Amino acid sequence: MKLIQLLYAIEALARESEMSHQQRHALRLDKSLPIINEIGQYIQQERSKVTPKSPIGQAFEYCANRWVSLQNYLTNGMLEIDSNLVENSIRPLALGRKNYLFAGSHDAAKDIAMFYSFFATCTKNDIDPQKWLTYVIQNINDTKTSKVKDLLPQFIDKNLLV
Repeated sequence: MKLIQLLYAIEALARESEMSHQQRHALRLDKSLPIINEIGQYIQQERSKVTPKSPIGQAFEYCANRWVSLQNYLTNGMLEIDSNLVENSIRPLALGRKNYLFAGSHDAAKDIAMFYSFFATCTKNDIDPQKWLTYVIQNINDTKTSKVKDLLPQFIDKNLLV
């Protein structure tokens, strides 16, 4: 656990220092890679000392089977060490799914899901969903079909949202 805490401390340092992706990658290779290697050696050494069906044996097996995937974040400074940011950003969508059951119809549930997606994308891109939706409603009729994509929250010019 202490080694894993060190990995997260390195990530916190990179975030607090507002490192570029390249700097973050270099930091990980310098500081995190030796820790990852130490964890891997520990798992290999201890794996044979425990029963495979025990909780720790299952944990060792899980890690060993996913070892390459667990190290992927070391290959690119853009990648996160875990999926917490994504999980936190989609939590409202997951909670909303329960509400879709009471939408009245399948089509209404699909519409609600679409709006949840739009609003979550707005939030992810630091856009006020109400300003975005107001702008889209006011301008969609005058937008060429080939340019409708430019109205999506991830592509819209934020300067248009006054």
